[in-house]
Amino acid sequence: MNDPAFARTRENGAEFGSIAASGKLLRTALGPMVFRAKDSKLTSRLVKVMGQIKNLDSVSARGARNVAEGLNSTSSTTILEGFDFNARATLGSVLNSIVSVDTATGAASIAAFNPLEQMRSPEGATHFSLQVGFLRIDFATGAYELAQSDKEVFALAHGMISPVLTPATVPTTTGTGMHFILIEFFQEVNGVPYLLNNGIFNVLNLLKIS
Repeated sequence: MNDPAFARTRENGAEFGSIAASGKLLRTALGPMVFRAKDSKLTSRLVKVMGQIKNLDSVSARGARNVAEGLNSTSSTTILEGFDFNARATLGSVLNSIVSVDTATGAASIAAFNPLEQMRSPEGATHFSLQVGFLRIDFATGAYELAQSDKEVFALAHGMISPVLTPATVPTTTGTGMHFILIEFFQEVNGVPYLLNNGIFNVLNLLKIS
């Protein structure tokens, strides 16, 4: 534990523990959203991304570099924005449209698109839902607050739609602002939409850092 020959090992271990905790905090903060759209390697993929952000920490001593300080670098935005929690269904592969975000309110606007022609959907799906989340998270203190919009359900049918989704509130806690979109697919049976169990085509994407 104190042998100077293993100083680098101890430093690396401390930083790995820190980035693993940061990834877990993010998953916890997203609550049920992340369980709707994730893959089996999400934890390891998040650790890798958090490690890249930790490496941007230019003020902490070696062994104490952390995600909270790394996020102060403008380069962290390019690492985080666009992260897909389900690598099997990325936003770009499922939805062929442009999503823009109002970082003040968390509202997300999707450019007009035809669901039947501009979405990749699983076999048997008849409907899909859209929901956005506005998260503020402080990786230094562990504090977070998530505001979500209502889910809006649309038919997988011809016709142009231009959805605008707005979170019910704006998070008031301090920390980094993160904006997410969740896409889920359903099958309608006798007028009732049922969530497809496999979730393989469900999307959870980090749209924007603010």
